[in-house]
Amino acid sequence: MAVERALRSAAPHALLDALRDCLARCYAASAVELLMADYSLSVLQPVSAPRSAGAAVPAHGNPAGRAFGSQELFAQEDGRDGAVVAYVPVTVRGDRLGVLTVRLPADGLGEAVAEELGEIAEMLAREITVAERDTDLYLQARRRNRLTLAAEMQWQLLPAQACRHAEYAIGAQLEPAYAIHGDNFDWSANGDRLVLTVSNGMGEGIEAALLTNLAVNALRNARRAGISIADQAALADQAVYAQYRGRAFLSVLLLDFSLDTGRVRVVDAGSPQMLRLRAGTVERIPFDAQLPLGMADETPYGEQEFEVRSGDRLIIVSDGVSEVASAAGELYGERALTRAIHATRLLPAAEVPRAVLAELAGHRAADPDDDALVVCVDWYGRPGKDA
Repeated sequence: MAVERALRSAAPHALLDALRDCLARCYAASAVELLMADYSLSVLQPVSAPRSAGAAVPAHGNPAGRAFGSQELFAQEDGRDGAVVAYVPVTVRGDRLGVLTVRLPADGLGEAVAEELGEIAEMLAREITVAERDTDLYLQARRRNRLTLAAEMQWQLLPAQACRHAEYAIGAQLEPAYAIHGDNFDWSANGDRLVLTVSNGMGEGIEAALLTNLAVNALRNARRAGISIADQAALADQAVYAQYRGRAFLSVLLLDFSLDTGRVRVVDAGSPQMLRLRAGTVERIPFDAQLPLGMADETPYGEQEFEVRSGDRLIIVSDGVSEVASAAGELYGERALTRAIHATRLLPAAEVPRAVLAELAGHRAADPDDDALVVCVDWYGRPGKDA
């Protein structure tokens, strides 16, 4: 309770200072640091020294990375003086922001304290999410390198890179994280439905970012009006066509999940491809492709349906994944993607996109000239109500 009061009363840029004082007073902590995950989810960087030489640590293969990947507290004794360093994931609603490191006396990490540190890290995550409206401190700590202007626009447009609820978990990742162009993902949920959109805009740089910005905000505007996904697609199509007259367009996959039944309504507007892992078998889910948004005037869109069952995993990828060529000219097609889905089947949804993109990087013969987007959806369903 003392920590919660301290965080709520602290200035947005001073959350870590307030937390340090409180943990020192209440838990005898001698050192406290907040490590933020960078945009590519490859390193963890201290808020107190973002982008300084040697400050970042890998997001995998070390104590902090272990806590970040497993999403569980990991403790390690410091051999110099017997103190214990606790690495605590800083996560809110499944969105992994980073890791809190707390140095405690040798006997200072009992079961009760470990549980309280987990609650404190979640409080911190919530406060950071609110504080980002008023300070750039935490966004700057996420940057290993400078973002291009197009990437800046895209990251500001995106939701979290992961979320988790009782019925589902989502993980998503874009590469190259510091120079993305026109690919995008978006989601929104209420008590009954989850709406997920994945888009792949044409063009490069600012032009691609502007196109995607227009389309995503048009889709959000239509979604918030409470209309069907077919009408959402139609209105966004009109907005894009009115601006570009067919010179620019984007492919979109719109998915509307019923949280009660697992029935999914779909609009495939020249979309990225989707595969499903069910009971150990990977299969592509085909849809009737319709025109991309903005290609023609007043395009009508129709909906299709399929179902998800408890234990299903959906993987959605843009053409920046499926059309990447190796040195021998072999495309990273459905067969390679199927292997990657099987290889990552035991990872949580939040980890899957990064792992698939890491394998893609090993396949790629040259530097990427297109965005690569991977979205993973794990479906749990509602007990007794799943289809």
